[in-house]
Amino acid sequence: MPSFRRLALLLALGLPVSPAILAQSSSSNPATPDSAQQPAAEPQTQGQISVQARIKARREQRRAAAIHDAYAHRYEANFGTAYLRFQPGATLQRDHEYGWDVGFTRYSSDRLGITVDGRGYFGSAYVYNNVITNSHITNAEISQFTVLAGPTYRFYAQPKYSISGRVLAGMTYGHFSGDTSNDTSLSTALGLWPDSYVFAASAGVVAEYNLTPKVGLRLAPEYAPTAFGSTIQSNLGFTAGIAYRFGKR
Repeated sequence: MPSFRRLALLLALGLPVSPAILAQSSSSNPATPDSAQQPAAEPQTQGQISVQARIKARREQRRAAAIHDAYAHRYEANFGTAYLRFQPGATLQRDHEYGWDVGFTRYSSDRLGITVDGRGYFGSAYVYNNVITNSHITNAEISQFTVLAGPTYRFYAQPKYSISGRVLAGMTYGHFSGDTSNDTSLSTALGLWPDSYVFAASAGVVAEYNLTPKVGLRLAPEYAPTAFGSTIQSNLGFTAGIAYRFGKR
């Protein structure tokens, strides 16, 4: 009987302590959060990186091939129009001259070539109401014929367009006595330059847009000085037209 009472006493003392022991056991083994149960994102495998690199390399190869296909031609011919803002005499105002332009370039590489260019300009020079000559000429018809040559360098090239720089030098013939029956003394009395061959040059930028690998549209603004009357005329102008490339290297 005393043993039964001791057993009952131990049970009575142990019941209040058991919840604390269970709580402590639970806290020592916390449940794993859901985020920890999610699998980590896998890094790109070496195979995936290699595929992307091959795709990029093929794209660059196609681009390089298209550029080479457009500019690996030995020759380029161009023809079109020309414009020049020109001073026809030392005391005269500038006039507008329009004309034609033809050129030919021989390329030694995709970028470097030698250009020969020919132009004809035609305009009307305002010579005021000149009573000294009694010619009754107020607008004298004038013309220039120019031949230039020099290097062209294509410094930016894409499959559809390119930008080049060129520096040309040569000679121009100015014909200013057409309205005075080729009387140079009368045309110079009107204030025009004398008919003569003089130095001419051109420094400009050539922009081309390719319609096909062989055919492109071009626009070339330029600074085009001349040396009539032993002075320098600082002329501005441009040429525009069509370029045709041929003769694959």
